[in-house]
Amino acid sequence: MFDLNSIFFLFFIAQFFIPLLQKRMLALRRQAAIRAIEQTRHSRLITMIHRQETMSILGFPVARYIDIEDSEDVLRAIRFTPPDMPIDLLLHTPGGLVLASEQIAYALKRRQGKVTVFVPHYAMSGGTLIALAADEIVMDANAVLGPVDPQLGTAQSSFAAASVMKALSQPNPNREDTTLILGDLAEKALRQVHATVRRLLEEHHTEADAERIASTLADGQWTHDYPLDVEALTKLGLTVGTELPRSVYDLMDLYPQTSQRRPGVEFIPIPYPQRNTEPPRKAER
Repeated sequence: MFDLNSIFFLFFIAQFFIPLLQKRMLALRRQAAIRAIEQTRHSRLITMIHRQETMSILGFPVARYIDIEDSEDVLRAIRFTPPDMPIDLLLHTPGGLVLASEQIAYALKRRQGKVTVFVPHYAMSGGTLIALAADEIVMDANAVLGPVDPQLGTAQSSFAAASVMKALSQPNPNREDTTLILGDLAEKALRQVHATVRRLLEEHHTEADAERIASTLADGQWTHDYPLDVEALTKLGLTVGTELPRSVYDLMDLYPQTSQRRPGVEFIPIPYPQRNTEPPRKAER
């Protein structure tokens, strides 16, 4: 017969192993879902999904971005893929390092096989840069991409390179050397990212269109978090599809956001059947 100490010990062991088992089961379900998509589309599927995570002990939120480890993993997956096999890339990211994003983008651009990028929710900044390297971009009707203008500084304190250049254009004889150095870096960053975007676009666009789109996306016309939906991207001159496979949404469900004490959004997670009666329309304005 178990005594109280044994019950507490078993409870402690269960609390330690059950999350590990759940994590392992979730990983197996993701692998099965990825493999099912690959078999359906006869492609290699790579996911780059950046969620805000929470450290298991201290509970601090940790934001994830595109980094060198991501580019290393993607390049490794590409090396494992036959040159003529299509690659599908599922993107869900706020962006990240320009170096890592450019590495991934150029590696995809060099592919012989077709490259398709799926964006179910958002792919901002470096994520947009990677999407521009694809032969086909497929987005949810409400998903967005974003500008790719470079940012200078750190994650805690950064400045748009275009804004730095605009500030330096104002007359001020008392500027410090560090400000002038920052302006020099901003000018180089703008020129480099502009050239990268133009080069990525030249395969599927005319030289004039590639230059126009690069100027719009990379030269600081908008704030860095400005959302570009399917309509805006189409007007810009990009070809974007909206027939996102149902299996992609199902796969995204297997990358859950870290649970919080009080959820900010709640709903019953089941699809409702289509009603026969016509729903009330929004009032005319």
